Amino acid sequence: MQYVLKAAAVLGLTVLPALQAPATAAQPAASYPTRPIRVVIAQGPGSSIDTMSRVVFNKMGELLGQQMIMDNRVGAGGTIGGGIVAQSEPDGYTLFAAATASQVIGPQVYKSTRKYDPFKDFQPISQFAITQNVLVVNPKTPFNSVQDLIAYARANPGKLNWSNAGSGFQSHLAGVLFTQLAGIEVLHVPYKGAGPSLAAAISGESQITFVPAPSVMGHVRAGRLRALAVGDAKRSAIAPELPTVSESGVPGFDLVGWAGLMAPRGVPKSTLSKLSATLHKAVNDPETNAAMKKAGAEPLVGTSREFEALIARDWKSYGDAIRIAGLKPN
Repeated sequence: MQYVLKAAAVLGLTVLPALQAPATAAQPAASYPTRPIRVVIAQGPGSSIDTMSRVVFNKMGELLGQQMIMDNRVGAGGTIGGGIVAQSEPDGYTLFAAATASQVIGPQVYKSTRKYDPFKDFQPISQFAITQNVLVVNPKTPFNSVQDLIAYARANPGKLNWSNAGSGFQSHLAGVLFTQLAGIEVLHVPYKGAGPSLAAAISGESQITFVPAPSVMGHVRAGRLRALAVGDAKRSAIAPELPTVSESGVPGFDLVGWAGLMAPRGVPKSTLSKLSATLHKAVNDPETNAAMKKAGAEPLVGTSREFEALIARDWKSYGDAIRIAGLKPN
């Protein structure tokens, strides 16, 4: 917890104790849940967080004996979905499939329109996956390594098109940070979402993009795209053959995404504990675990405090990328 408090102090944020008991009377854990649970997903169907959530929460529903209903609410960098959950009744029947976009990027870009404080208005339950940022290129390009890409870009400044899912998205910020650290000049081309951005790279309209692994690994396996590296500081468990961007000649690059389960602040402690235990069982279930890896996600669960620390760390990392990109909060 010391790390979280220190990180929060630097950022000017307030971190509340993990699993804080609410002021309202707690519902007995044995009776929860007695009806279906709504899970808000702040991105559209087919997105990385949507794909992972359906795998994990369908299993959780089986374990809890109640259906978990996915509710996609898109817009404003994930902050529309986040606002819905933050303002919901804290009874454990509205939860949030949180991601880097909704808790770290969106709140820093959409300051005037967001309707929640990402640190004060939610209770982190647990992270459930890492989503690697994967650097991919069109297979018709001559690039077989990060160094090939950098050498060409330096010899041909501004001639490579780098697609992204839109200004301020994870794919955009990862690309901006990469080009800044590598000292290269490319044309960053925003598209209306991850699907069109991927389609541009596959067709050759764009030559390069950074994409969360769950959205792209199927295309890599099918040969429609070529993967060069992953964005984490260490190699990925789902694709250990891929080097990291850092070890490929761009030291200091460390930018990944994640997915986790959150509740609005004030949910009874007994309910949070039951949800946490059930999430751990679901992710560690061999069938669910294998399905997540097949989808391109790295299963990972932990404590609420560890999840808080991750959010505080990434708030700064992505905040730096936002400033480098020159994005002005609106």
